[in-house]
Amino acid sequence: MTTPDPMTTPAPMTTPAPPTAFAALHHRPGRPLLLPNAWDHASAAALAAAGHPAIGTTSLGVAAAAGLPDGAAATRAETVRLARRLGRDDYLLSVDAESGFSDDPAEVAALAVELAGFGAVGINLEDGRPDGTLAPVELHAAKVAAVKAAVPELFVNARTDTYWCGHDEPEPETVRRLDAYRRAGADGVFVPGLSEPAAIAELVGGLSVPLNVLWTPTGPSLAELAGLGVARVSTGGLLYRAALAAAVATAAAVASGGPVGPLPGYAEVQALSGS
Repeated sequence: MTTPDPMTTPAPMTTPAPPTAFAALHHRPGRPLLLPNAWDHASAAALAAAGHPAIGTTSLGVAAAAGLPDGAAATRAETVRLARRLGRDDYLLSVDAESGFSDDPAEVAALAVELAGFGAVGINLEDGRPDGTLAPVELHAAKVAAVKAAVPELFVNARTDTYWCGHDEPEPETVRRLDAYRRAGADGVFVPGLSEPAAIAELVGGLSVPLNVLWTPTGPSLAELAGLGVARVSTGGLLYRAALAAAVATAAAVASGGPVGPLPGYAEVQALSGS
């Protein structure tokens, strides 16, 4: 399949969409958007009830809950089903769509149209592949361009996995890829695995679009990331992994006679269904 080269091919002539409420959350200097990532309706509703104006989905959580591998284009149906349910609620929804579940930009654009129709205001698209390699930069840029041409108002967060795929020199390759994705129309860029403060600050200084990083227990705090100029901080699969750990710990406490709680009550959890 031949895809356009974003470095030589002019961007599609589309009328820029007006700024959205979700986009505005990425342009608050010193106040990065903390985007918690949910894996089902109850987790999203609980996070929204706690005061988060925007909720993302986690591909890891969605895949693991369904007994499927993450990042292998195996969860398109589950992702669409969850977006259909979550998009009806009041918070702003951004969907982690892995690599778009296809290497055909037109199919990725069709998915974006479907998600936006359910109420999603953002989509996350990654260039990492299941075998640990990176998709050709031209291909991923073509996906970004196709989505923006089809749904101009959808906030496209273009992710590069240069720090996760064992690239020999992640810094220059990261810059090259992010520039291509920006030229293709990405509204923001995401570099999971980037946690060294000096590298974050240098990258922010050279970007004209908001930078999203993944929060890690060993990395900078939210306040430190704010000081570095980061615009969005995602939790990724962290909350799902924490929920698994809490479930195992609670079962162990019951077995040993240890204390359990405090926990939400049955009625409180039932209320999260929204029915």
